[in-house]
Amino acid sequence: MADQSYRAWPFLDDRHRKLAADAEAWAAREVVEDEHGDIDEACRRLVRKFGAAGWLAQIVPVADVRSLCLLREIFARHSGLADFAFVMQGLGTGPIALFGSPEQKVAYLPPVARGDRIAAFALSEPQAGSDVAATATTARVDGNHVVLDGTKTWISNAGIADHYVVFARTGEAPGARGLSAFIVDADTPGFAVSARIPLIAPHPLGTLTLSDCRIPRTAMLGEPGQGFKIAMATLDVFRPSVGAAALGFARRAHDEAMTHAGARAAFGKKLAEFQLIQQKIADMAVAIDAAALLVYRAAWTKDTIGGRVTRESAMAKLFATEEAQKVIDQAVQIFGAAGVVAGATVERLYREIRALRIYEGTSEIQKLVIAGQALADHAGEPAR
Repeated sequence: MADQSYRAWPFLDDRHRKLAADAEAWAAREVVEDEHGDIDEACRRLVRKFGAAGWLAQIVPVADVRSLCLLREIFARHSGLADFAFVMQGLGTGPIALFGSPEQKVAYLPPVARGDRIAAFALSEPQAGSDVAATATTARVDGNHVVLDGTKTWISNAGIADHYVVFARTGEAPGARGLSAFIVDADTPGFAVSARIPLIAPHPLGTLTLSDCRIPRTAMLGEPGQGFKIAMATLDVFRPSVGAAALGFARRAHDEAMTHAGARAAFGKKLAEFQLIQQKIADMAVAIDAAALLVYRAAWTKDTIGGRVTRESAMAKLFATEEAQKVIDQAVQIFGAAGVVAGATVERLYREIRALRIYEGTSEIQKLVIAGQALADHAGEPAR
């Protein structure tokens, strides 16, 4: 069983401990690892399950970041696809929960929380991934409508989402300051999923094309020019949870490695009796605990102090994903040849962890964010 001692840490309250215990019991019954069937239908089925069980109500809107992180860690440990199906419902509604009008919240949040509708977050473009300021999709006002034109790519839930939060250039100022956010329903004329993108760890991903896509002006989130603020505020909430998902993967790999080391014999003794294997197990345990401290520090800071936690979120996301990659790699090494067999648990984890070091801000971008904040703090400048 995965280590659960971290649940006693002072970052968490009794309600979080009960939530984690309930989620663990539910996931053990309801979540099945399966990436060989229809991935779209598997995601839809998981979303319905999460909604019916009430788990989506914890993140649509986000009740608190610690709960979000606990749930992602637990679901990721059981299944990467389950974690994906769960969190995308929160990410695709986060901008609405944070900046939507009362009417927008009523129209979109409850059906997503019930698992009746699927949400998506559409920020990246072919030439605008980490560089959000390079966004080229345009939005122009035409009477009571806004007309969107452009391409979005690397969009999770592309093809199965019922609505997309789309970021487009409205031109109030140069660069990132000239972006706005809009809710686009999937059945809007001029909107299309033009390509699907296969991944090494399968989940619904694709490219969106918007061509003379007309939406009502009331579909704008917040004010014109607030798009970058909306995107960053949403990612501030969800970035620590990427680290939590990485923790879930790492804990599963650690458990699998220890079980294997305790059962597999070589040269007349169990692998777990070799000091080199013990060193790997120890390094993995230290990395997991250190990552957990950063993840739950960031979540606690957001929940109890509030405001922007860009620095804390970036640290949590960077360290947890990078260390989880190392932990899983060592688990594969402990398994030896059995660890690279397609379908083996550690082989699946090896594929699943890789994307976490890229999406919601690459590791390199996280380092720039952390360094920028450290330099600003050192110079006595106001926090950004």
